[in-house]
Amino acid sequence: MDHHNHVAKRKEPPTSNSDRPMKQVRQDQLSPPPAAAEQYANGASADASLNDTPNGYASPEHEEVEELVHAATAESAEWQATIEKVVKNVVSIHFCQTASFDTDSAISSEATGFVVDAKRGYILTNRHVVGAGPFWGYCIFDNHEECDVHPVYRDPVHDFGILRFDPKAVKYMALDQLELRPDMAKIGSEIRVVGNDAGEKLSILSGVISRLDRNAPEYGEGYSDFNTNYIQAAAAASGGSSGSPVVNIDGFAIALQAGGRSDGAATDYFLPLDRPRRALECIRAGKPVDRGTIQTQWMLKAFDECRRLGLSPEWEAKVRAEFPKETGMLVAEVILPDGPADTHVEEGDVLVKVNGELLTQFTKLDDILDSSVGQKVKLLVQRGGQDVEVELDVGDLHMITPDRYVAVAGASFHNLSYQQARYYAVTLKNPGVYCCEATGSFRFDGSEYGWLIQSIDNKPTPDLDTFIEVMKAIPDRSRVVVTYKHLRDMHTLNTSILLVDRHWSKSMKMAIRNDETGLWDFTDLAAPVPPVAPVPRKANFVKMEGAQHPAAVDIIRSFVRVGATMPLRIDGFPRSRKVGFGLVIDAEKGLVVVSRAIVPYDMCDISVTIADSIIVEGKVVFMHPLQNYAIIKYDPSLVQAPVKSAKLSDKPIKQGETTIFFGFNQNYRPVVAKTAVTDITTVAIPASAATPRYRAVNLDAITVDTSLSGQCGSGVLVAEDGTVQALWLTYLGERTGHSNKDVEYHLGFATPALLPVINEIKSGNKPNLRILNLETQTVQMSQCRIMGVDEKWIERVEHEDPERHQLFMVRKVDAGNVGGLAEGDIILTLNDKLITRVSDLDIMYSNDVLDAVVVRKQEELRLQIPTVPTSELETDRVVVFCGAVLHRPHHAVRQQISKVHSDIYIVARMRGSPAYAYGLAPTNFIMAVNAVPTPDLESFIRETNKIKDNTYFRLTMMTFDNQKWVACLKSNHHYFPTVDFIKDPSVREGWRRVQYEDGEAKKGVGEATAAQEEVEPGENEMEE
Repeated sequence: MDHHNHVAKRKEPPTSNSDRPMKQVRQDQLSPPPAAAEQYANGASADASLNDTPNGYASPEHEEVEELVHAATAESAEWQATIEKVVKNVVSIHFCQTASFDTDSAISSEATGFVVDAKRGYILTNRHVVGAGPFWGYCIFDNHEECDVHPVYRDPVHDFGILRFDPKAVKYMALDQLELRPDMAKIGSEIRVVGNDAGEKLSILSGVISRLDRNAPEYGEGYSDFNTNYIQAAAAASGGSSGSPVVNIDGFAIALQAGGRSDGAATDYFLPLDRPRRALECIRAGKPVDRGTIQTQWMLKAFDECRRLGLSPEWEAKVRAEFPKETGMLVAEVILPDGPADTHVEEGDVLVKVNGELLTQFTKLDDILDSSVGQKVKLLVQRGGQDVEVELDVGDLHMITPDRYVAVAGASFHNLSYQQARYYAVTLKNPGVYCCEATGSFRFDGSEYGWLIQSIDNKPTPDLDTFIEVMKAIPDRSRVVVTYKHLRDMHTLNTSILLVDRHWSKSMKMAIRNDETGLWDFTDLAAPVPPVAPVPRKANFVKMEGAQHPAAVDIIRSFVRVGATMPLRIDGFPRSRKVGFGLVIDAEKGLVVVSRAIVPYDMCDISVTIADSIIVEGKVVFMHPLQNYAIIKYDPSLVQAPVKSAKLSDKPIKQGETTIFFGFNQNYRPVVAKTAVTDITTVAIPASAATPRYRAVNLDAITVDTSLSGQCGSGVLVAEDGTVQALWLTYLGERTGHSNKDVEYHLGFATPALLPVINEIKSGNKPNLRILNLETQTVQMSQCRIMGVDEKWIERVEHEDPERHQLFMVRKVDAGNVGGLAEGDIILTLNDKLITRVSDLDIMYSNDVLDAVVVRKQEELRLQIPTVPTSELETDRVVVFCGAVLHRPHHAVRQQISKVHSDIYIVARMRGSPAYAYGLAPTNFIMAVNAVPTPDLESFIRETNKIKDNTYFRLTMMTFDNQKWVACLKSNHHYFPTVDFIKDPSVREGWRRVQYEDGEAKKGVGEATAAQEEVEPGENEMEE
């Protein structure tokens, strides 16, 4: 289950009878692969033992029943015979929730179930395993036969669900079933929990039932059971035992394993089987499982607490006489606003009678409500010692439990569920539309889920049907006002302006749960409305009248705000949205230079905001392979504002020189300070070892003596006359292991290095730079002597560059380098030019071959060094296959690896996909499909198109650290078809999409959906 930080709905009353351990309760479910362990908070399953496999995926080994019995405890012969019979009915369930829905996130996990009808093929497990929507998965029987399963029923409230499999698919063992006997659960009964515990195929844990009347455990936000008593026992089951049968010595299932304590106490919670048995009987008979509700949560409270709430002695005496073994009664805990019980029943009311019958147990209340759907019930409650009789309408619980969602603009929506409404005590009467996947255009800040959309484009959206009609009418690329609330704070109405994406996520799809097939049935609702043609707008820049240097601060007219939104996370970039500032270098042509930490690649939407007033689209013109900047373009005819082209200095700024720092702080406000250049030095931006992504290499960085420089990610160093001496840029660095955060550096970049590229672009040409595919580091003269550099070279360095007594050594050569420089070489000259500064290396950009003098292993050599064209360094094709995002190894990978194993590199994966479930790890290479070599994406698509739906296939993999392994995956074309994105300038988005169905290309229907992107810990992003 995907539980987030818990915010208690109300505080626990200071009593030992509370039975609501809010922080220490876990919901048992097997831990996922290590990368997603954080999705199981309160589950205590993140530390479940996983076998070591190359892909980090649990692959439990089978153990004989006799060994299990011996390992669990020294059993009697009678228990041993019982367990041998039971284990044949227990199955290990492997499943994927393919889409976030209701309280569930898209996940891949494992759990346990057991056969309850061998003839029809029904398996009982937990509701938090089955989930609110369909899943795709399979079960493994005790003899390791595998069989597909799908949900046919999940209870809206109670923690049980029923799966179906085809009994004919099990060929090598005789199927049996466990009989459900809830009547046999008694205090003091010795029990065994038989299940897939802590990642093992089968585990057997013993215990003794200690309580039958425990209130349902509260797991926090997300799914929780309520309105039922639970059975408590000391069994210490752990993650993965969800859905395990709790059996007695006669081999009957007397309860269902559901949860337990995670604070070290050996306590487990079991669901009684009264309601699962009724549901199973209805399904067997082909009848609907009627579920009634009055939208009220009840708690079982002891008689002493009921007396404090106002239970009269007379009623207590009657109840005790009628039910001599009972110790408490039901008390109203949460009454939903605008529900059937609202204004009739109050919190703290003690339930005495229903339809004239004395009642103390949840089972009887469920019986009455379930048989009275669409009718009325009479309740007698005691309120402060007074009898209050009310008549209430009984609603259909299935009607307030969503079974459909709509995906639009990269996000997913459905009506608010009873589960969520109950936890937050929110009305179900037109509360707004629940955003179950806040991604794409609806990527709100602060939380991935929990948002209720109140209005879009100034039109109310009280329910899903109204929301659909509003969204149908909104043109692509429109900016609309959205108001929304969060379930944790229904007092606050938030307002945002969103860019509606109907081009990367073209289809507006309705998904309806189909319990016959176990699938989401998808239907296209409406084609996107074409974008409205933009019109020219007027604006003026703010004035900084208090500034002392008016010519310098007038540079504000050369700054525009740049926002980039990425529909797919490629090239290892860790974000889906970035905002910063760019400098206008040609106002007439609309050219802007911006950091590549803001615009990392051209598969994105770019918005350019001028004077905080005019918003226009931008597109990428050029991306520098090494120096951390990109040049983008907007349409200047749409801008009627005094935008000024920045004047760039052609002379390098010097250390110690006075300058003016002009930047934009975290609040996007301009700040200015007079300062001095403290240092200009060659720096190395650290590589991100776990997630290779673009970084600047071989750069001279400028630092200044003002604290503003650390607060501003965008800006310039500008002379008093307004000449820009350096850009102030954000440089993306490494990912820290402890906090899992991305480090960014703020440094200056001198403008002279920009001029050759800018001048060529202004002339209408796209520079096709050539580079030396290597990374250098500086070496001082003392080091040079030791490494074999002759004294004449040291004297020449001191004479020709008195400010920089240094040379460059090759630190790392890109993978695939042939016949060029080698690691450890000291570069003396290139084309007879002494190389003492990074700017001296610029000679490489325009030469196919360089005449180099180097020192290699104490020997001076003259070499012909070929340069590498950069036209192929940018990603121009992306394939999404089985939920894995693939492309050629981008430049950062080649910089960090010694050998490129294939042209198929896994850069990311999607939650709930085969790629995630079977452990395809980002940074791995795919080398072959079913033993057929696939060196490139073209051959990969050709071979994978031969794979039939729902069949196993093999991928030969290579890790980043040169470890070869084989992954076996099962295809799923319904949820995860192969989509090919190909760069195509003739398409407005710049990328053409091809989706493959049954091996045939269907052009134009591929989707780049953020809704299934894998989440990083603590943020709403796809994993790399």
